[in-house]
Amino acid sequence: MLRRRTFLLVRNLHLLQFSKKTLARLNSNKTSIMTSANVEDIAVTRFREYLRINTSHPNPDYAQASSFYSKYAGELDLTYTQVKLPQNRTADLITWEGLEPSLPSIMLYSHTDVVPTFPEHWKYDPFSAHKEDNGDIYARGSQDMKCVGIQYLEAIRKLKTGGQRFKRTFHVTFCPDEEIGGQTGMIEFVKTKEFEKMNVGFALDEGLANPGDELRVFYGERNVWWLEVTCPGSPGHGSSFLTNTAAEKVQKIINTLLSFRAEQEKKLQEDSSLALGDVVSVNLTMLKGGVQYNVVPDHMIAGFDIRVPPTADLIEFDNRVTRWCQEAGSGVTIKYHHKTMDYKITVLNQSNPWWVAFEGACSKAGVKLKKEIFPAGTDGRSLRKKDIPVLGFSPMNHTEVLLHDHNEHLNEGTFLRGVDLYTHILAAVANV
Repeated sequence: MLRRRTFLLVRNLHLLQFSKKTLARLNSNKTSIMTSANVEDIAVTRFREYLRINTSHPNPDYAQASSFYSKYAGELDLTYTQVKLPQNRTADLITWEGLEPSLPSIMLYSHTDVVPTFPEHWKYDPFSAHKEDNGDIYARGSQDMKCVGIQYLEAIRKLKTGGQRFKRTFHVTFCPDEEIGGQTGMIEFVKTKEFEKMNVGFALDEGLANPGDELRVFYGERNVWWLEVTCPGSPGHGSSFLTNTAAEKVQKIINTLLSFRAEQEKKLQEDSSLALGDVVSVNLTMLKGGVQYNVVPDHMIAGFDIRVPPTADLIEFDNRVTRWCQEAGSGVTIKYHHKTMDYKITVLNQSNPWWVAFEGACSKAGVKLKKEIFPAGTDGRSLRKKDIPVLGFSPMNHTEVLLHDHNEHLNEGTFLRGVDLYTHILAAVANV
């Protein structure tokens, strides 16, 4: 009897120890599963790391961005090249060489810089890349356009991991200063020997988000006119009724341009087939003049941002603006700080094999496309001037347009779907 009790006691102790070990192992497995579920996708991690680099004007940290690109290239076993540009700027290239490198290459373009922020209006630090529980990532550049640069590279990661190789070479290209006109960025880069050696046959550039179902693809862009209108006039005491004043002239030019603005806005609102890129937009963005309240100024200056579609008669509209300024009064002058006169667009039909490949890949992925003229300006215009077909594309549907806005953000699910879509697009265009 004593032996039996001793046996049962020993057996129960063994069972207790086994149960504790089993429970510990189960808990360990549960922890492992929970940890696995909480691991962030590498693409999202790299995206957030990039967003934390402050490349906003007026003092973008381009050196840190270049360091990021160099390390990224090493991680993906790709070639990194830095091209020196004027004013201590650089273009950064990450290259995946194709099986037939003599063929025209494909440029996957993304500008490095972002616009300034006003942190007091943000929910989070605009360079913290804070991610909310629903996956929304808040940061300047999350939509414009750091998302796209990382999506290119992460799509390449997936393709390389899958053992795929393609005929054509990809150059993931990052340039500075797009947000301030590109004069010290892409405009200089396309003049370099390094650019010529790339032998670019087709390029992808930035697009825009869309709150609806479709993904927007841009085949051209409006011309950017930044003009300063100076109106001279008779100075004098603020208590007088002077004639030929600067204020009267500047009022005339403002009224004329804003009346035209109202006409174009009405045209857009009344025709559902039109998008913003199909009409001329006009905005008064600066107004300067005066020294003190009781002195009538001898001149006043009005600054305007005008965007003109490539489908418009640019010469006729240029003459019209000149005439409006002349009609405002004697001595009125125009100075253009930025002005393009580009008619070139990328053809979207069967004659363009790049478009056929791009559209086919999107169709197979179940994506609906909306073809538009880009309403603002991009660096793609420098490539179109060289007769290189360019498509502007940022895969962000069901997404509020927040570029340049406070609390710019992008959901990680949308971002990752974009990575997957780019794997299809890149595989299609690489074998054209």
